[in-house]
Amino acid sequence: MLFKCRDITFKYPGSRNYVFKNLSFEMVEPGFHALFGPSGVGKTSLAKILTGETMEFSGEIHMDGMKTLLYSYNLERLPGWSSVGKHLEKVTPPSQKGKKDELIEAFGLKELVGFRFSQLSLGQQNRINLIRYLLQDFHMLVMDESLANVDELTREKILLKMKDMFPDTFFLYISHNVIEVSKFCKEILVLRDAGKVPQVTKIEGQNCSIHRQIDKEKLELTMLEVMNASS
Repeated sequence: MLFKCRDITFKYPGSRNYVFKNLSFEMVEPGFHALFGPSGVGKTSLAKILTGETMEFSGEIHMDGMKTLLYSYNLERLPGWSSVGKHLEKVTPPSQKGKKDELIEAFGLKELVGFRFSQLSLGQQNRINLIRYLLQDFHMLVMDESLANVDELTREKILLKMKDMFPDTFFLYISHNVIEVSKFCKEILVLRDAGKVPQVTKIEGQNCSIHRQIDKEKLELTMLEVMNASS
């Protein structure tokens, strides 16, 4: 599978300033890829372009062997009139039924499936919403701060579990956490303002998994490289 963007150009209606101008990059292997950059640089706009939620742009997007792309964000809400367990059961395709209980357990939500969505904390809501997407049939999931309001240790446990359960799936992980993207992602796409050249720089991450530990010194060097590329 291959995901490639070429010369993506975009600006908001009525604005003279470009968000992206001839932006190009590619992802050639499944796994966790990060989209990193300061607030306002266009990470969410790019995510919506990639997943088809925004169509007013020029350029080309090539998806070789990929059909279904999903977009998950941290403020999304579920209907509040039924329990989250019943909601997950309703939206889970038959081919994914076996993964539901495993994800609920791994995400630390087993005791909460009988609650309504509105009764959960923000972090619990984010985890339930992420599970809902992971239970769908997809080739790439864009995670736009999908684990916001989740504590660090739980986030790490979730990311490791996802990498173990979905080794052949593309993930584009949007986060402001330089430690996290450097540690868990195989590639980090560092995004800058459209007026800067290059606008996007690809950096190799440490790609930590349950099968692969990392060297602390190498992690620190990756973090420094990411921060230098974003300036």
